[in-house]
Amino acid sequence: MSANPLLQSYDLPPFSAIRPEHVKPAIEQILADNRAAIARILAEQGANPSWSGLVLAIDELHARLGAAWSPVSHLNAVCNSAELREAYEGCLPLLSAYWTELGQNRELFKAYEGLSASPAAASFDVAQKTILEHALRDFRLSGIDLPADQQQRYAEIQARLSELGSRFSNQLLDATQAWTKHVTDEDALAGLTDSAKAQMKQAAEAKGLDGWLISLEFPSYYAVMTYADDRALREEVYAAYCTRASDQGPNAGQNDNGPVMQEILDLRQELARLLGFANFSELSLATKMAETPEQVLSFLRDLAVRSKPFAQKDLEQLQAYAAEQGCKPLQSWDSGYFGEKLREARYSVSQETLRAYFPVDKVLSGLFAIVQKLYGIQIRELHDFERWHPDVRLFEIEENGQHVGRFYFDLYARANKRGGAWMDGARDRRRDASGQMIAPVAYLVCNFTPAVGGKPALLTHDEVTTLFHEFGHGLHHLLTRVEHVGASGINGVAWDAVELPSQFMENWCWEPEGLALISGHYESGEPLPQDLLEKMLAAKNFQSGLMMVRQLEFSLFDFELHVTHGDGRSVLDVLEGVRDEVAVMRPPKFNRFANSFAHIFAGGYAAGYYSYKWAEVLSADAFSRFEEEGVFNPQTGNAFREAILAKGGSQEPMELFVAFRGREPSIDALLRHSGLTEEAA
Repeated sequence: MSANPLLQSYDLPPFSAIRPEHVKPAIEQILADNRAAIARILAEQGANPSWSGLVLAIDELHARLGAAWSPVSHLNAVCNSAELREAYEGCLPLLSAYWTELGQNRELFKAYEGLSASPAAASFDVAQKTILEHALRDFRLSGIDLPADQQQRYAEIQARLSELGSRFSNQLLDATQAWTKHVTDEDALAGLTDSAKAQMKQAAEAKGLDGWLISLEFPSYYAVMTYADDRALREEVYAAYCTRASDQGPNAGQNDNGPVMQEILDLRQELARLLGFANFSELSLATKMAETPEQVLSFLRDLAVRSKPFAQKDLEQLQAYAAEQGCKPLQSWDSGYFGEKLREARYSVSQETLRAYFPVDKVLSGLFAIVQKLYGIQIRELHDFERWHPDVRLFEIEENGQHVGRFYFDLYARANKRGGAWMDGARDRRRDASGQMIAPVAYLVCNFTPAVGGKPALLTHDEVTTLFHEFGHGLHHLLTRVEHVGASGINGVAWDAVELPSQFMENWCWEPEGLALISGHYESGEPLPQDLLEKMLAAKNFQSGLMMVRQLEFSLFDFELHVTHGDGRSVLDVLEGVRDEVAVMRPPKFNRFANSFAHIFAGGYAAGYYSYKWAEVLSADAFSRFEEEGVFNPQTGNAFREAILAKGGSQEPMELFVAFRGREPSIDALLRHSGLTEEAA
């Protein structure tokens, strides 16, 4: 057998060489090597550990582990196959056991404690001090102070949670792919755009079918819910989508995530109690900006009280409009369709008209021009590299001729690719033990509608906003100036502050000066016409009340679920209770939204989904400084870069925010940007 590519050092991952059979042997080998190396480091460092002898040495071990595991984890998300999934899942218990063992290694804890209290620590920079502080906190959150039997139970819970998170994700992917609808009569697709139909035709051809194939991948689902005139078709697709991985709907009982969610919640509660917290929400906040569950709940409820009257008004207008068109009562599968029709009627602007002005290459060149103006960086495309799919692209960031970092774009929806959009670090910026600077690399992944029918990929404005959001995360990872891996990029950043740079970037999608750079008709190249621009900006906060209460419903549901677990209510009971409080429109009884809520059951957002709203307050307020000083003011851009992006997780987020804004954040900018103020009404 040829040499295992996951055990070789590389610059960028050798994707084409990685096979499922390489995965487990490589991870087992690296974990064994790391255990031996840690024992050696502890023996050598003794009672007087040094930064380079302890922290840097362990960072080196974990960089090697990351170099092997990161591409595997990435491929599992973007090119999922039965063989890769099995190899990936086979490693989860090994990795979970390793990290738990590390977090409960008493000698290692003592070494970090000793370094933190040593005379040398006085001369450490702010990032080093923060890293040590967080390390000691994380040892405590790993059960370092627990008796042996409870440490053992902690390890078992962590291993099982890791397995269950992966199962939730797999069952959701399988459920999404398990349902399709084959359509042979084009009349059934009346109202759908040409681009959506072309995509569905392509999907049918790929399966050797004539006609069109509707799937539950987001671009297909969105097209039906927004444009299909056939109400029965919308209802059918809605029912399939919102019952994925549940006990309801056309595939009821297949890939059901219900029992998985229940076990995850039970184990999280047990874990929290084991570590001395009343509930999992309290444990979650131990590493976040927000301090108490009460603070989070009152923040969300305050926003709900302010937003609900606007949402009620939005709904009444939508119901009245739909009734005029003969649709009564308005159902969940009608709101997207009539919402789009009402937007067109009121503002003469549709997502589809706008799509022609956002060809992907124009959007990318405009996005790069915007960050160049703000941060003085240059971005260029690289062509000679290993791809995991032909659509993947790679770019390099430079500054004053110096290499800063690289990022991959994987932008389009396809089979065997996880839904949603995300940024993931492929490699962290750090200075290694030999003094060499290792530059960061990021993966940026979306699920947009690909190019069809000889046209370039054309993005809706919503997709443009998603792209900017993920790129904001990418810049946080890539523009860090921190040289210690524990605080470089998004490492060590409190989870409820990590969305600040991403939501902040979205603002340029709405600024006329930004739109001028990212838009141009795909055929003529002409910029977005002034009248269309004005209509689009006028429509910005269309139904923003409904949008706000929907996000608050998700946030409150997640947090409440983790605060009150064990009070006898089911997941569905908690969700219904939250809807009683904040929702203005109730989905049908068969809706099983929670079963596909991967953010909290398979992602890092458990008892943390509120982070989106929390960080939106920060991002809206940060952007208001640009509104005051000029949206392309390079001094303001540089100030944001140096205070927020460059600092990574080296200081508390509130300190960094105040350094940039000159004061603590205020909620006013968010309400104004969302059109949820009396003046805006």
